Amino acid sequence: MLALLLVVVLIIADLRFRKLETTRSLLDTVATPIYWIADLPTRLGDWSDTHIQSRTDLLEENERLRRENLVVQGRSHQMSSLQAENVRLRGLLNSSAILRDDVLVAELIGVSPDPMRHQLVLNKGEVDDVFVGQPLIDAAGLMGQVVEVGVSNSRVLLITDATHSIPVQVNRNGVRAIAEGTGSLGTLEIRHVSATTDIREGDLLVTSGLGGRFPVGYPVAVVSVVERDPGQAFARILAVPSAALDRSRHVLLVFTDDPEQDG
Repeated sequence: MLALLLVVVLIIADLRFRKLETTRSLLDTVATPIYWIADLPTRLGDWSDTHIQSRTDLLEENERLRRENLVVQGRSHQMSSLQAENVRLRGLLNSSAILRDDVLVAELIGVSPDPMRHQLVLNKGEVDDVFVGQPLIDAAGLMGQVVEVGVSNSRVLLITDATHSIPVQVNRNGVRAIAEGTGSLGTLEIRHVSATTDIREGDLLVTSGLGGRFPVGYPVAVVSVVERDPGQAFARILAVPSAALDRSRHVLLVFTDDPEQDG
């Protein structure tokens, strides 16, 4: 009882006169490491939950992140493809707005596996009034003509096919010539042009309308090479097709005023 009474007296004295403040501060300093050691298991548990994971968990998370990354990349590529296709369709729409003839938008669904034959398969046919000989264009120029028509699809021969030729004229001065396919998607050859004919590199070749197959005025190619040999009667002339023959997916089939005559 005496000890308890002494403790009570000390507490009352400390509360009234703050006599034991120094002693209490010293005791707090001494007890701090004890508190820290007592809290150490909890701290270790929190640290392990945050920083220590099993190898299986890490592998699973890594695989999940890899899948998510592939999905994001795929969507990014798809968006880029859709954006590019949107640009091409806008160009096609703008080209159809300035044509004097009616047009039908068609989509490319096949390409000839024979590298010597430049042919395309379109998703339009007899049910869409497609006819043999119908011109095919894209936003930049003439691509070719329909050579076979099925019920729901058709086959097109490109202007660069080695068996294809088309009457053209120089847009600058009206000089007429024949542009023939070479078997290369990037090259047409203008044959039997006199070495003295006024034709230059950079000249735009357009359809002349002769032969009744192609309407007049559609861009065909741009002259890229003009070679004149004094010992030869004809010049060697090459041209680059205006149309994107190896890139266009959506194209235009042109309907003239009299398809039976043109066909």
